Amino acid sequence: MKKEEPTSEEKTTNMDEIFDEFQQVNEARQNHKNETEGIEPETVTPEVAADDKLKEELALANDKFLRLYAEFDNYKRRTSKERVELLQTAGKDVIVSLLPVLDDFERANRAIENATDVASVKEGVNLVHNKLKNLLTQKGLKEMASKGEVFDADIHEAVTNIPAPDPSLKGKIVDVLEEGYLLNDKVIRFAKVVVGA
Repeated sequence: MKKEEPTSEEKTTNMDEIFDEFQQVNEARQNHKNETEGIEPETVTPEVAADDKLKEELALANDKFLRLYAEFDNYKRRTSKERVELLQTAGKDVIVSLLPVLDDFERANRAIENATDVASVKEGVNLVHNKLKNLLTQKGLKEMASKGEVFDADIHEAVTNIPAPDPSLKGKIVDVLEEGYLLNDKVIRFAKVVVGA
């Protein structure tokens, strides 16, 4: 035969009975403790014990709150300090990598003063220009391809419209006045362009 499960009402009654028994045992223990310590049962009231317990809980909660508040305050201070340091040194890596290019430009300026051959000066400036371009490409900089492309307001800035020299250039970029650049596929400078109308 299967044993029947008690109903929720019976479970509640059983729990109440168990709770009452625990209370009686705790009262008996407290009375015994008071008798052994010489305190009469009438002098310890349940309200005083409950009061002390609530004060203890409040003190613990306050302590926990103060610790959490202090920890959060330290966290805020630390993160704001780290953010300031990061902003101050954010460009350090790029600046340090650009220093050799600056050195090359200074050497080129000194060489230009005494140069008689224009071709060698041009070649030197081109070498420095290529070095700078390669360095910036390594850092994630990409030049936008604009000339002959369809005008896109998300990446281009139209300076003016001119009559299209060829019907196939209508709505397309005829000339680029200033190159646009992407840094890690995000526009950092819009290309200033002339659009064919």
